[in-house]
Amino acid sequence: MIDLLAARAASSWRAPATQRVASHEDVARRIHGKSHHVARWFRASAFAATAGREVASFARQAVLLPYDTLAPVIPDGARDGDEVVVILHGLFASAGVLRPLRTAIERHAAMSRASRARGRTDPARAEPPWSVHTATMSYAPGPGVEALSARLAALVAALPDGARLHLVGHSMGGIVCRFFAQEVGDPRVVQTISMASPFGGIPRAGLLGFGGARDLDASSPVLRRVLLGTARSSVPHLSIVAGADTLVRSPIAHALPGGEVRVMEGRGHNTLLFDPEVAALVARHIVARRGPVR
Repeated sequence: MIDLLAARAASSWRAPATQRVASHEDVARRIHGKSHHVARWFRASAFAATAGREVASFARQAVLLPYDTLAPVIPDGARDGDEVVVILHGLFASAGVLRPLRTAIERHAAMSRASRARGRTDPARAEPPWSVHTATMSYAPGPGVEALSARLAALVAALPDGARLHLVGHSMGGIVCRFFAQEVGDPRVVQTISMASPFGGIPRAGLLGFGGARDLDASSPVLRRVLLGTARSSVPHLSIVAGADTLVRSPIAHALPGGEVRVMEGRGHNTLLFDPEVAALVARHIVARRGPVR
């Protein structure tokens, strides 16, 4: 009888423990489920925020499209020794959409230049005066990369012989800039910078039927020339990649091989044009090419 009572007591004692273990597992499952839902909510919120910025960028582009379409924008005050940032827009855009970027680059570069002057330790070795200017041009969607590089050659021919050129392009504009630097060439070119430029090509882009689109196709001979020519070019390149670019499936795979790469997380294809961090990054690269402060 005593053994029976002890067994019953033990079983009654173990039962709550078993229930407690089960409840712990249940709580763990509930916490895991909630954390999964929270993670999904954060991902959805991040996607919505990125999409919202991209939509706002498209709207801003639409407002700026009519500007700077009739003639190239050439800086009046550029002189020998100055840094001139030549910026090209992407397909279906215009030089007008680059206005905020141009202003931001000039502003950030001026601040960096002032900081550089303050950091100079030997006043007797002061740099000659120099400034940062921007230039650009508009082009219609039809011409291909080679034709646009010829137009780019005409644009830079109007700049001072002693100026230092930095070629910056968004999307297709970045491919034109790099093609010019490698295949046409100009001793004044200091570097090239691309923003969301699909050097890996866009599948079936050629189906649009015009030269610019065919040159962006994944099977494009022009892109192949650019990729094969990077090894023999001494002009450095920076690829600024939009981490949330929906134009291409794997944005990082479209950076120019062999060059520096910076991924801007949470930015879409067109968001890069109006992002202050991107403008500051470009400006720092412009100023840094003048060499270290002494």
